[in-house]
Amino acid sequence: MENPNLKSHISNLISKYVIIVAGGSGSRMQSAVPKQFLLVNGLPVLMHTMFAFYNSQAKPNIILVLHADFHAYWNELCTAHDFTLPHLLVAGGETRFHSVKNGLDKIECTDDALIAVHDAVRPLTSATIIETSYKHTLEYGNAVTAVKSRDSIRQMINGKSVSLLRDEIYLVQTPQTFKAGLLKKAYKQPFNSKFTDDASVVEELGVEIQLTEGDHENIKITFPEDIAIAELLLSKKRR
Repeated sequence: MENPNLKSHISNLISKYVIIVAGGSGSRMQSAVPKQFLLVNGLPVLMHTMFAFYNSQAKPNIILVLHADFHAYWNELCTAHDFTLPHLLVAGGETRFHSVKNGLDKIECTDDALIAVHDAVRPLTSATIIETSYKHTLEYGNAVTAVKSRDSIRQMINGKSVSLLRDEIYLVQTPQTFKAGLLKKAYKQPFNSKFTDDASVVEELGVEIQLTEGDHENIKITFPEDIAIAELLLSKKRR
């Protein structure tokens, strides 16, 4: 019979990391300030995101990948908000792919370490999602957070719309978590424009992607109205 305490002990011995990618320009937010720096309930979005991981049971080492032009501004924000959460600041790249690669290059670990990649502008990720992602990866090698579509889906093919089965459609979120050896191998591939996320990069190696359950409240802040939604959801969580 499996000893759950032993399994938990082994899990605690495995090094865990999260690469938080903050590359947004703020163009769709109609804002001069990139969306990761906008205030939600008095705190920059990015800080909420980092706290989500820091406060989880997994407590991964945090690598923040941010465009070099914003490093000084980030340091000013940390001072202004008395934000002392430990993290490594890394310069971003030309694309998301290159930014993740830059973060990976700063991680020295064994191949069985666990590395999550997360959008800086998903501040509402629950501890359950985070912890499930690491646990699933420990057992199966990868875990990609996703939710079933709530809406009917149609696809345009040669100018005609075709209905797809909603129950077979999943909307991908983050975190996306992988064993370090696998993720590092995947990011040695040359950049390809079809790489839309980390799962697509790893899948290119022929690896089967494992889905874990996300949450429709795990929103990605993209448009101005998303700030109001995030404030409401964060207030609800604190009650």
